[in-house]
Amino acid sequence: MSIEVRPASAFEDVRTLLGPKSPTSNVCWCLSYRIPSKLNNELRGPARGEYVAELCRDRVPPGVVAYDADEPVGWAAVAPRADTSFARSRKIPHVDDLPVWSLWCVRVRPGHRKKGISHALIAGAVEFARAQGAPAIEAYPLDNGDAKVDPTMAYAGLRKNFERAGFVHVADTTSVLAGHPRILMRRDLR
Repeated sequence: MSIEVRPASAFEDVRTLLGPKSPTSNVCWCLSYRIPSKLNNELRGPARGEYVAELCRDRVPPGVVAYDADEPVGWAAVAPRADTSFARSRKIPHVDDLPVWSLWCVRVRPGHRKKGISHALIAGAVEFARAQGAPAIEAYPLDNGDAKVDPTMAYAGLRKNFERAGFVHVADTTSVLAGHPRILMRRDLR
């Protein structure tokens, strides 16, 4: 298996990874941390997908997609922290004034898990942020030790996967997800 990670500019591929089975459903579409909460609550059903389609057409797409051949098998959300709700978070601290990028969601499609795709997505998100001029990239993964995490709630990533990708723990947070503390990890891109 050869995994290729590309910027998420092909909306149909992003829809395959993030979209609902029913177009009227109000699934996340990986917008929860990307847009202000008021707008997130206002966007309903198909409007959520339409918003993501616009993001995919932007000069800087909303993340990266992993492909096995031409099949989309994974997604990672990455953007400047200043453009996310992490910029205003009281639970995820700011460690300095560096204009860092945030990597907050790593998803692998069922049937494709346990094949190293999340590692490829993290590496691809790092390279994407670097190509956009990011001086560093942050992630806010679960610090779950050896405890199992429900795949639905593992979207934030796991500490050990970010450590393997060269990220280091720089701060604790007061954020908890799926019963596990989240930590702030960073990788310098300079």
